[in-house]
Amino acid sequence: MTQSKSKTAKSDGFTDAEKAAMQERAKELKSEKRSKKKADGESDLLAKVAEMPETDRAIATRLHEIMKANAPGLTPKTWYGMPAYANEDGKVVCFFQSAAKFNARYATFGFQDTANLDDGSMWATSFAVKELTDSVEATIIALVQQAVKL
Repeated sequence: MTQSKSKTAKSDGFTDAEKAAMQERAKELKSEKRSKKKADGESDLLAKVAEMPETDRAIATRLHEIMKANAPGLTPKTWYGMPAYANEDGKVVCFFQSAAKFNARYATFGFQDTANLDDGSMWATSFAVKELTDSVEATIIALVQQAVKL
């Protein structure tokens, strides 16, 4: 089977966007070692949101408001250059990935394995987000509240 090359084609295992995300993560780890302040993480997150295209920025901004109101125990930070929210152990519980990050069709709101979303033998951990309607916001709030339950 022949694969066509695109601007995200993997020639050496990782795309340029994936390499950039890994470099962002390395910077974040260095920054985390220097400073454990919650305010610094939020400043970094808001700076990354400000760099996003308008559509992604609007979603990320509203998600940040939702997180602050519904999961105040989670610490805002960046993770691979994207907004994320970590538990008291510093482990990411949930994250937002802009559509522009990897030239995707839609933005993504996802959860890591630290989230308490277990539901039988299979459950969703990532969701496509094209816009934040009242219904979508209600779903996100319910998932975030479930994710942070002990």
